[in-house]
Amino acid sequence: MVGSSSDMEFTEIETNADSIDNSVIFHVIKSVFGFVLYMHQQIPSIFQDISLEFDSLQTEYKELETTITKTELKASVRRNHISRMREVKHGIKRLEKLVNTVGGLESALQLIISEVLCFEEVILVLGASPIRPQHVYELCFSRGNAVPRDDGGFAKSKVAEGLSRKVVRALISKGAGSSSYPGPTKLFLLIKAPSSFNLPLHFLPKRDFRYSKKIVPSRLQIKCRKVLEMDAPECGSQTSSSRNSRESASNDLIWFQCRHVVKGLAFKIPTEE
Repeated sequence: MVGSSSDMEFTEIETNADSIDNSVIFHVIKSVFGFVLYMHQQIPSIFQDISLEFDSLQTEYKELETTITKTELKASVRRNHISRMREVKHGIKRLEKLVNTVGGLESALQLIISEVLCFEEVILVLGASPIRPQHVYELCFSRGNAVPRDDGGFAKSKVAEGLSRKVVRALISKGAGSSSYPGPTKLFLLIKAPSSFNLPLHFLPKRDFRYSKKIVPSRLQIKCRKVLEMDAPECGSQTSSSRNSRESASNDLIWFQCRHVVKGLAFKIPTEE
């Protein structure tokens, strides 16, 4: 594993399911991504609320735009509407890049999860660059029984919801997000996949990726019941026959960095009295 803490143990998180499918993996990573942004004060509220606010502002702007076209509107009311439109437009502009970038990242994540059947390792890096991080989060998925390619979408199941809550609670118990506010920075997503993987619009190969040796990562290993019963090997060293049958031995696994990099928003942090 990357970094200087390869001998560190992973915190194991168990799910009662016999396997971990693509949708579960997607929603767990999505939950951790949102948690990291919020807990490290890169966004003022959880991303779901920000997305709802963005949609609401867009709707309000369209309604105001329609209203001011009415000829019977009083001049004072028209001025108030135009003033409000400026405020709403500023709010939309402030959130637009964040919402679009996260949307692009989620789409890229779904693509790679669908394409790479041996998808098991993910790194989230918070900092100025992937090699100079402030915080690192590593996730490993022990998938259990072979799961057929899922073309049914990424709807959030009860398994995904429950496992996401477990992962977030584990991160909180490990002290994630307890550090002081560092100011707006960037969050990077890196995923291990076969070197033959080719999705240049969304991912760049980073074969020799290493982050600073000074960083102690938070490491989680998500295991399903079947893997636990079989006493599966540790993350990063799995050699199960199911993996070998799914991926050619010539496809060595390397890191890929997602092109969609989320930059935190600048906002005022309430001062304690």
